[in-house]
Amino acid sequence: MQLLLPLAQSSGNTAAGAGVGAFLILWILISLAVFIFWIWMLIDVLGSNMPTSEKLLWGLVVFFLPLIGSLIYFFVRRGSTRTV
Repeated sequence: MQLLLPLAQSSGNTAAGAGVGAFLILWILISLAVFIFWIWMLIDVLGSNMPTSEKLLWGLVVFFLPLIGSLIYFFVRRGSTRTV
């Protein structure tokens, strides 16, 4: 990532610099969204009415596998408790 920025700046090609800048902004926004989703799932696990052992297990899964654990919890556990 650090190698691309000096190349774009030194070449005088503003389109390449804009592309790298857009990529960095997109990467930051995606990372922020994943972080917010992870925090939301941790809070949801802690605030749920599951038994303590199940809550601890889900908390560890979400904590140590941030994106994948959060997605698994969201679709498996949280999805099964919704009423349609």
